[in-house]
Amino acid sequence: MTREPAETPAADAVAPIVTESSTGVRILVLANQKGGVAKTTTTLNLGVAFSEMGYRVLLIDLDPQGNLTMSQGLNPDSIERSMFDVLVHRVPLSDIIHHREVDLAVSSIDLAGAELALAAMMGRERALEKAFVEVRDKYDIILVDTPPSLGLLTINAFVAATGVIVPVQCEYLSLRGLVQLENTLAMVRENLNPRVAVEGIVATMFDGRTLHAREAIEILEENFGDLVYKTRIRKTIRYAEAPVKGSSVLKYDPTGSAAEAYRDLAKEIHKKEEARKKAAGHGA
Repeated sequence: MTREPAETPAADAVAPIVTESSTGVRILVLANQKGGVAKTTTTLNLGVAFSEMGYRVLLIDLDPQGNLTMSQGLNPDSIERSMFDVLVHRVPLSDIIHHREVDLAVSSIDLAGAELALAAMMGRERALEKAFVEVRDKYDIILVDTPPSLGLLTINAFVAATGVIVPVQCEYLSLRGLVQLENTLAMVRENLNPRVAVEGIVATMFDGRTLHAREAIEILEENFGDLVYKTRIRKTIRYAEAPVKGSSVLKYDPTGSAAEAYRDLAKEIHKKEEARKKAAGHGA
């Protein structure tokens, strides 16, 4: 097996930038243009884990498929107003927030037409950033679930973000997408949001019994170093079962290893953020 993916950028090319928004809210975007990497699963369960830690959490479903919305027991087909109305019709974000395990700004099938509708609008890349102004002081962490593409919806998320978390399936081919994602982030940094960068990479669907998965982890760590979180999200049926019940895995199986993995990830992200603040002179 080849030891590293072609054109993989060096770790310093995606080094995290220490930033805080004016109100202290962290806006973390979960992004990967490759589908099936547990992005929605990570958004939901990480959000609930942060909530358990005492954070005020808001989840944003920015994917027209509405999987995050469905995973909380809501039907995207019957939702009257959604993120489409927020982005295109400037409906206040608070009007489409549903109070579930954590607060959730919902998606609907209408969101599929958002990119076309936004394309004709002035300031189209900043629609989400503007929508956040209303709620920034109400939350400590906002997690944004993005579609499996690097289109205008994902660009909107990057423009509003203080950091990007990339879930990566432990397979060789899925690692290659990191190059394209970082190229997009570099463009956003240059033109729209100079602070946005990859904050961390989460290895998902990990099966430590296979050599392929272990080698994929090695490649990640060789190329991205400390950006790779130590917590591994292992393969388990619990992640598929929980959304059927309209809940996170932390509610569905609160004492299981699947729930503990996301609690560990939330603690690791918290610890890294505290270390960054201290290094930047903001105190612990």
